[in-house]
Amino acid sequence: MAIAELKKDYLYELVEGGKRADGRKFDEYRKISLEKNLIANAEGSARVGLGNTDVLVGIKLELGEPYPDAPEKGVLTTSAELVPIASPAFESGPPSPEAIELARVVDRGIRESESINLAKLCITPKEKVWIVFVDIHVLDYDGNLFDASALAAIAALTTTRVPADRFGLGEPFNLPLEHFPISCTSIKLGEAIMLDPCLDEERAASARITVVLDENNNICATQKGLKGSFTQEEVNKILEISKRRSNEVRKLIK
Repeated sequence: MAIAELKKDYLYELVEGGKRADGRKFDEYRKISLEKNLIANAEGSARVGLGNTDVLVGIKLELGEPYPDAPEKGVLTTSAELVPIASPAFESGPPSPEAIELARVVDRGIRESESINLAKLCITPKEKVWIVFVDIHVLDYDGNLFDASALAAIAALTTTRVPADRFGLGEPFNLPLEHFPISCTSIKLGEAIMLDPCLDEERAASARITVVLDENNNICATQKGLKGSFTQEEVNKILEISKRRSNEVRKLIK
């Protein structure tokens, strides 16, 4: 969705003066709210508010077959819904490229950080494993869906119980989580690097990058967006900001 030139000019003027429209510092997140265990029929759930962006994630577990190339591991699958009630930019119907990208970025952060010990979700090698479904529902879109969705997903996973009793496989148990990845998205607006862009900033930006880090500051995944580029110096700055801010955000989920 395009942004009006007048509003875009206003944002660039603010940046040149070292300011953002909502008064935040360039390396500052909007207010974050986090609620857990909101969906009675889910194995885990969480809702994250990031400014006016609002995301609900539900976790379900079912039995199924492992992938042929990982016969002794459970399966992770992530999907996202971008529906018109969340934004006039979204349309009903099959998943849009934006929804597919959102799901892939969240999935990659969980998968590459090895957050879930999938080996502990194997019941019978080559035959039966637990499949973890991460379902992302965007309720309100005001920018930076990557970070809001990733935070809601990992928070929901911390609440998840594996329903072994429902399938006659013993007592339910906590999902085996070992790492806690946090996603940090920055944009380039003019010469400025800004963390956690709101929707207008996101639309006016020339480049966007998402960095996912675990609790040891290991980079688990990155995703570059928009047509512009970052210099090496800007990337180094983004990594420094992301490490610092991710450690602050991670405290919210424990």
